[in-house]
Amino acid sequence: TISHLNAKAIKESLSDQTKKILSKKGYILDMDGVMWHANTILPGVQKFLGWLNQENKQYLFLTNASDITPTQLSKKMERLTGREIPPQNFYTSALATASFVSSQTPGANVYAVGTQALTSALEEAGCTISDQNVDYVVVGETKEYNFSMIETAVKQIRRGAKLIGTNKDIFDRVGGDVVPSTGTLVAPIEMITGKKAYFIGKPNPLIMSYAMDTLQTKRIDTVIIGDRMDTDIVAGLELGIDSVLVLSGVTTMEDLNGFSYKPTVILDGIKDILD
Repeated sequence: TISHLNAKAIKESLSDQTKKILSKKGYILDMDGVMWHANTILPGVQKFLGWLNQENKQYLFLTNASDITPTQLSKKMERLTGREIPPQNFYTSALATASFVSSQTPGANVYAVGTQALTSALEEAGCTISDQNVDYVVVGETKEYNFSMIETAVKQIRRGAKLIGTNKDIFDRVGGDVVPSTGTLVAPIEMITGKKAYFIGKPNPLIMSYAMDTLQTKRIDTVIIGDRMDTDIVAGLELGIDSVLVLSGVTTMEDLNGFSYKPTVILDGIKDILD
């Protein structure tokens, strides 16, 4: 029947697309919604990680999260999968933000709204954490966000500090719920000061360039795999690399109509890449 032929054609086309993805040399991989949900590993992850190592692929786990360190991510991966993947295979928006700030203003004074992961990244990049006469106000995810932090951030920006956000995500999914992310925490500060933040995380090409520098692969040989159209997929598009959207995280098939661009491949989950 015609419907049977169409289904067969779609399946063959998808097979060709996944073969193209498997031929890549470098992989930029999101984690939450792609590799795991909270503390639950997703189907196919073990097989895919085994394949990456077996085929000697270059890969980097790239996250917009700024509230966790590469060492913590490495330990989480080992806890969930039993695989030892070194911290240098993980890159966060906190590290990218610290690199950006220190390159713009070496030894900068920074008022940081975030967790220890963010302040440590900034200090390791040569910045000084302070709440007086700062060069930058840097905002990342934190559950400790409060009125006093907003007040201090506003005061410093009105005195001339520049506003930086580690990422512009409005929310993240935790289980079946949504929780505020950095974009939401930055918004009140922008509204009061009238200043727009510069966001470092995906889809900013800046963090993608850091990732490419780490992988040392050509664009034509690299692919990004993620669960968000507004960060992972558009980041790949603007960098000029192929992209895989997995529907195991934030984005649903119904959401796709709201975007004027599309990924190279759409899959239900990471399990479908090798199947």
